[in-house]
Amino acid sequence: MSPSFFEIVQLNNGDYALRRIDDDSAPLVRISFSTEAREMMENRDMAVAKAMIAAGIEAVGNVSHDIDWEDDELDVSDAQPAYTLH
Repeated sequence: MSPSFFEIVQLNNGDYALRRIDDDSAPLVRISFSTEAREMMENRDMAVAKAMIAAGIEAVGNVSHDIDWEDDELDVSDAQPAYTLH
């Protein structure tokens, strides 16, 4: 199996996306900033998107060994909200 190479691109709508270089299908990750957030970042939104993607990759690497990916007994009542509050 050949290694995959990835790129971060800015989409036509202004969102940032992580995708495989040799694949034009849907991106693996998409990041969208509000107008207010873009104004606060003062044209550093690409750097912030890169940092967010890097942090996500690192987090997956740190927790992936703790997750039982074969666990089919997920209890829907244990589901968390679809947002994260920091």
